[in-house]
Amino acid sequence: MAEKIITAEQPAAMGIHYHYYSLPYMLEQQKRAGYRSIELFCAAPHVHMTAEGVADRAALVKALRDSGLRVVCVTPDNCMGPWQYAAAGAEQIGQCRRYFRHALELAAELDCPYVACHSGWGLLDEPREEAWKRSLDFMSWYCQEAEKLGLTLVMESLRAAETNLVNSLPQLVRYLRELGAKNIRPMIDTCAMAVAGESMEEWFDAFGTQIAHMHFVDGTPYFHLAWGDGDRSLEGYLSVIQANGYTGALTQEITDGRYYDDPAKADRQSYQILRAYMGA
Repeated sequence: MAEKIITAEQPAAMGIHYHYYSLPYMLEQQKRAGYRSIELFCAAPHVHMTAEGVADRAALVKALRDSGLRVVCVTPDNCMGPWQYAAAGAEQIGQCRRYFRHALELAAELDCPYVACHSGWGLLDEPREEAWKRSLDFMSWYCQEAEKLGLTLVMESLRAAETNLVNSLPQLVRYLRELGAKNIRPMIDTCAMAVAGESMEEWFDAFGTQIAHMHFVDGTPYFHLAWGDGDRSLEGYLSVIQANGYTGALTQEITDGRYYDDPAKADRQSYQILRAYMGA
């Protein structure tokens, strides 16, 4: 019998692979799978958020509260379109500030402690350090806004194909050191970590108990897969989590298009595999 390492509250569902399904359907299926927690991904078709605000916000908040799922992290869409942390130009930066401020306000209304972020990205035909400075400037403002609402930002690294700024553990160490904000903490994305050739032990060695959140998925190593569909060592990861006393969320950030037709099946699969390691 597997050792009971995690609690039933730690695995958190996420909604990216429900790209062609409604919010009520997603919430119901994730509850049926067994999840008690959710990381809210703020993108269509479940959340329509722009610089102008969150559409049907009251109905969204009510649906989440009525579901009984605890929102452990709010994640604004920040990898597509104009919404990013290293935007250039006064108008773009202004719109991005308004957009991400809405994510903070939504998290506060949902009594959610964390809002996820990353470094954004620079253009490949500009000096990297210019984009790095823009990102730090934006994040300094973002941390101040989060602090006003009693929120903590959790920051992940991305894959090198997604950003030319923070795409490794050493770069995240440097970034957070230069930022110097008290209400931003590191988070692990097991896909970005594995693609960079890093281990979970190295992340805990670097950050220790400062690690506050995880996107905890299988992979090969590149993809964000349901557990059982990749080649990562679940027991290896869980043993590191146990050794370091990590008790935060383990979000199932399942994103691959193979799950779009039947996302509920992927949720059930991951939950059942994790269930063997759950205590009360």
